[in-house]
Amino acid sequence: MCWLTGSPPQYNIEPPSGNPGKRDKSMFFRSIATLACTALLATASLTAQMPDRMNDMPAPDSAKPLASPAAVAQVTLNGKQIVIHYNTPSMRGRKIMGELVPYGKVWRTGANPATTLITKANLKIGTLDVPAGTYTIYTLPNTDQWLLIVNKQTGQWGTVYNENQDFGRTPMKGNTLPAAQEKMSISFEHTKRNSTELHVKWEKTDEYVDVTAE
Repeated sequence: MCWLTGSPPQYNIEPPSGNPGKRDKSMFFRSIATLACTALLATASLTAQMPDRMNDMPAPDSAKPLASPAAVAQVTLNGKQIVIHYNTPSMRGRKIMGELVPYGKVWRTGANPATTLITKANLKIGTLDVPAGTYTIYTLPNTDQWLLIVNKQTGQWGTVYNENQDFGRTPMKGNTLPAAQEKMSISFEHTKRNSTELHVKWEKTDEYVDVTAE
């Protein structure tokens, strides 16, 4: 038997008998007891240290927020749902329009995976008649007028763009925001029973197109 704290009790040990076999057995069993106590004390010490070591471990990378988190814009027109899945990049001190988002080049209009439009209704998007289905949304920014691009290819990364898969392009209308918007956003605004506006906002840019359910 061993003790984790305090001093072990004292026993009166009788002088060993004259039988050497008994003395050898006694020493053997004492050695076993000593080894068992040593192992138990080492285990207790290690267990006591484990909580502190666990607290010192760094948090996993999955705990870090994404630089461009996923977002959803959705609206219901004539009882049918329209949803856009996209990711939201941030300014982070950068110049956006004309630099990070260059003029005259097709923009993924989001971040990470391609921005996806899912509509259960046949839509009139600007000048385009878009049947119910799933599409990818891009834009073509310009200093004078933006174009919204509805593309038939889906499931690709946002930087993948095949012009031969375009369903069509339509002009957008533009406003200037009163203050810079840090996070890019897509939203449905000024919604009425069967109509709404699809807005793309970032920095001081607000580009939108009229959408009607048919």
